[in-house]
Amino acid sequence: MEKIVSRDGTPIAYQRSGIGVPLVLVHGTSGTFQTWAQILPLLERKFTVYAIDRRGRGESGDSAAPYAMEREAEDVAAVVDAIGERVNLFGHSYGAVCALEASLLTTRTDRLVLYEPPIPTRDFRGADHTLMERMELFLANGNNEAVLTMFMAELVGTSLADIELSKSMAAWPARKAAAHTIPREIIALGRYSFEPGRFREASTPTLLLLGGESPVFFGTAIRLLESALRNSKTEILAGQHHLAMNTAPELLAEALSAFILSP
Repeated sequence: MEKIVSRDGTPIAYQRSGIGVPLVLVHGTSGTFQTWAQILPLLERKFTVYAIDRRGRGESGDSAAPYAMEREAEDVAAVVDAIGERVNLFGHSYGAVCALEASLLTTRTDRLVLYEPPIPTRDFRGADHTLMERMELFLANGNNEAVLTMFMAELVGTSLADIELSKSMAAWPARKAAAHTIPREIIALGRYSFEPGRFREASTPTLLLLGGESPVFFGTAIRLLESALRNSKTEILAGQHHLAMNTAPELLAEALSAFILSP
């Protein structure tokens, strides 16, 4: 793992692999760079991949200051700028919101791909106090897996089959270890307000990815972004939900390659 230092002094780690144009990967809630294990061999054939460990997990550091999504955007922008050339940026879920915000902080983004960013809309499934209390109780008792499965099932709408698939993968222990970061990201996302006016001048070509079988609130968020980002288009991943990097890595890799490598 290589590391850079973010704006607030937090060390951010990333794994570099593959050969080709730069592609920075930003994982979602509870993930690490291992999130991409299934799709990485496919991406490495065409890209130099920079898979980030977001702050608070893996080999990245964290800050003693109160958590803020803004610091995450700064982390992503710091990695992009450290590469030293124009890069392509792909964010999944919460990581897609971080990537979107990071795109306003750097001029080195060539193309942007956002896979189901859970931007709060009228259809957004926010966490109630009861759910948050249950999560904190499980964390206090060391039952990280219960927190992770609760988050996936009750907030993301992940199917039981996809949860069981996730549990079978090598990344699952790292995801359990990062379960303590779930509540703070839920809170930060609940406070996030997407302001279209901030992106009025944004011209980065952007691909918005949506699973054909994903919950309604992801589609509502995608349509909001498509209307606000003037150089964006939406692609539906047929038959998929929120975890196509696991359930259909070939399909997702092809969508990324076709968009990023097109003239």
